[in-house]
Amino acid sequence: MRVATYVLIHGAGGASWYWHLVAPRLTSLGHEVVAVDLPCDDDGAGLAEYADCVVEAAGPGRGVIVVAQSLGGFTAPLVCDRLDVSLIVLVAAMVPRAGESPGEWWTNTGHTFPDPFDPAEVFAHDLPEELAEELATHVRRQSDTPFEKPWPLDAWPDVPTRFLLCRDDRFFPADFQRRVVRQRLGITPDEMDGGHLPALARPTELAHRLEAYRIDVAGADG
Repeated sequence: MRVATYVLIHGAGGASWYWHLVAPRLTSLGHEVVAVDLPCDDDGAGLAEYADCVVEAAGPGRGVIVVAQSLGGFTAPLVCDRLDVSLIVLVAAMVPRAGESPGEWWTNTGHTFPDPFDPAEVFAHDLPEELAEELATHVRRQSDTPFEKPWPLDAWPDVPTRFLLCRDDRFFPADFQRRVVRQRLGITPDEMDGGHLPALARPTELAHRLEAYRIDVAGADG
């Protein structure tokens, strides 16, 4: 088996803890796993600093698989010219367009927020009660800084990319994601049950999906 390095990027206001149920499932298969803590509560850090953080945490490994959740979709492509990335997996993620800031993404994609907006109902509705309570202790303040500047790439990197949406996602609904992914990446997203936080709600299935993507890409490369 070809050993990979999984680099896991959390979403807005999150932490590496988000991946704490997925990471051991991947390491048990013999892979290296790096769950990154982005400086999301630092008003001096934007997307460039987020990318620096990912590169520093990942180190010089080969066959890197970058997995990005939610806002992490803006950061994942920025590291592809600095790491040996063999695959990008976007999970319930935002897909940027050249010159678009994360702040502009919402209007440009036609996203509408749930009304009323109750974070517990939007993000934790399919989590066990104890895990939902623990999640609340790991939520961090999300700085507005990374939402302000345009995404700096001219196009999506020439790296195999997979998108996994969640059918019960109340933040990025399935129909919305199907449309955005087709328009922006030109691919059909894969789908799984669950809400916006599958690494917590369905860690075993998510780990299996990630491994299936890795094996598929490795086979395609011969």
